Amino acid sequence: MSSSPTSGSAVAEVTMPQMGVSVAEGTVVEWKKRVGDWVEADEIVVEISTDKVETEVPSPASGRLAEIVVEVGTTVDVGTVLARIDTTAIPGEPHADEHASPADTGNGHAPPISPVVRRIAEQHGIDLTQVPGTGRRGRVTKKDVMAFVEHQPAEAPLHIESPYREEGPDAAPAGEPLSIMRRQIGEHMVRSLQTAAHCTTVVEADMSRIEEARGRLSYLPFVARAAIAALREFPTLNATLEDDRLTVHDAVHLGIAVSLGEDGLIVPVVRNAHELSHEGLAARIADLAERARARRLSPDEVGGGTFTITNPGRYGALLATPIIYQPQVAILDLEAVVRRPVVVGGDSIAIRPMTYLCMSWDHRVLDGALAAQFLSSVRRHLEEWNG
Repeated sequence: MSSSPTSGSAVAEVTMPQMGVSVAEGTVVEWKKRVGDWVEADEIVVEISTDKVETEVPSPASGRLAEIVVEVGTTVDVGTVLARIDTTAIPGEPHADEHASPADTGNGHAPPISPVVRRIAEQHGIDLTQVPGTGRRGRVTKKDVMAFVEHQPAEAPLHIESPYREEGPDAAPAGEPLSIMRRQIGEHMVRSLQTAAHCTTVVEADMSRIEEARGRLSYLPFVARAAIAALREFPTLNATLEDDRLTVHDAVHLGIAVSLGEDGLIVPVVRNAHELSHEGLAARIADLAERARARRLSPDEVGGGTFTITNPGRYGALLATPIIYQPQVAILDLEAVVRRPVVVGGDSIAIRPMTYLCMSWDHRVLDGALAAQFLSSVRRHLEEWNG
């Protein structure tokens, strides 16, 4: 299925991309090109799938596809070489493998099933051989299996247990290994705790102005906009620390933590978030979150963040100490907005929508005074919101 590059040729490698901190491996779903085909730089070469993302990988350079290293249906680690491109080849030049059969023929076997589709099928007890595939060469897609689930008739239970049971000792629960995703999340969190000097600072904010302005929007885009404004005042927090080298970034690439339920989490990035209004941030965050849960993010959308916001408040959480998303130096945590009595205007008591803003920060880079100043700035922008 492959042809090694000729001696003296320059080779560009197509590798399994990194698609989020908790993604350790991916599966080759379909090769878009055959060995011997000419490809342009940034032209799609292969489709891959992980538990989080189904995406297409482009060629890093123009040239001829000289070698396919990983076959369709094979799962490999991030960074593994998938194919090699001969960048010294000339367009139109005949090639020994020009008429070779496509690499994705699979030697006559059925098209491969992506991990996402396989997981959905297992959850619903579906035999994938019974699902009509509408993808290329009859491949069963996520849309196909979801449609099959929706149209399945509900089956009557085959056996109804008696409410009366013979008493006996309960069997000990059987343990099972953590999923790859959970292991990767755990490894990253432990590494962050071992690397950064974590501290957490908390301020309380009155969200009355935001309550009046938000309409049908959530609180998150307003907090994001306030945090961006504060990062402009205190740019040291919009930074990354790697190998004792601190890089303070001009652009704010805002990471938004998105829960994938029991599957884990992913942090898509709103690039150049400083250029967006709160309405623009709301639209962009909603789009990224929707595609994250559908596993349709591209690799470029899950890396390169400079500051992260997480929002457990939507689930009712009141306080948290978030773990810094490496190699960033701080992470902001938005908690639940709760109406409670507060002292206002001296000695008066009023009912106001209040929240806690919790920020974990790296004491190697920041001190408590700067962290408190930053959070106070975020609070000020929220409490004095004028649109």
